[in-house]
Amino acid sequence: MSSRVTLAQWQMLAAVVDHGSFARAAEAVHKSPSTLNHAVHRLEALLGVQVLEPVGRNVRLTQAGELLLRRARQLIANARALEDVADALSAGMESEIAIAVDQLFPPEVLARALEAFSSAYPQVRVQLHETTLAGGRELFDNKQADLLISGLTLDGYLGVSLLRETFMAVAAPGHPLHALGRPLDLRDLVQHRQLVVRDSSRSTGMDAGWLKAEARWTVSHLATSVDLVERGLGFAWLPRARMSDALAQGRLLPLPLVNGSEREVLLMLYLPDDDRAGPAVRAMKEELHAAVGLETIENHA
Repeated sequence: MSSRVTLAQWQMLAAVVDHGSFARAAEAVHKSPSTLNHAVHRLEALLGVQVLEPVGRNVRLTQAGELLLRRARQLIANARALEDVADALSAGMESEIAIAVDQLFPPEVLARALEAFSSAYPQVRVQLHETTLAGGRELFDNKQADLLISGLTLDGYLGVSLLRETFMAVAAPGHPLHALGRPLDLRDLVQHRQLVVRDSSRSTGMDAGWLKAEARWTVSHLATSVDLVERGLGFAWLPRARMSDALAQGRLLPLPLVNGSEREVLLMLYLPDDDRAGPAVRAMKEELHAAVGLETIENHA
């Protein structure tokens, strides 16, 4: 018989603690209560430490048990991650990948990455979610996206910088704000309609950038906002990449603000776990980096 505590014994201890009793844990993990009881008592005997104590009909961790199980949970999580990696390797190429991309990300850069990915992996289906604000993070947290491009920081993940996008306060040439003919401040702006883009998250409903003006229109897509601002129906902070033609052709003009006429957002690329990612997800990650690199070279040429 082994003289060391096994991973299975730690897993059974965790199940008992998570469910509060041997009976409920046995039902959850499809083992008999006696099997779990024996495993925990064997674990205590091998360690020479009591890890559980009775509380009525339930059990709870002792102080020593809390410390030990906290460390053991890391082992359990690592074992599950290792199994996921093995599953991905045995399954081979994914049949489909899902990408959540904030609408701030330049569309031509995204198209270039998707085109390169399509040439290399024509058999892989792509689910593209165009998101705003916390919408991408919500999909990512719910495991509905294999890759996320977002301007928000995600707790618990180490993202990789992709690019910085510049927002500019703009309005059509004939907008009353331009007719003032002087530097503008907040008091000028709140008297006019502002266009903002709706958060695609179902739970948060953020309103980033709204100045609390009463005359607000909220749209679902940046392209709609650009079009309405060009038509003189309001002002907005828009990403330069989404209105480069309109700026070059004079259909939109920067607002002469005293402060805050431009804002920068750092767009980050997130994966749940590089090791668990399949070959298609890793390939898409590389194509996105390559497309951003080409865009940077062209802009500085």
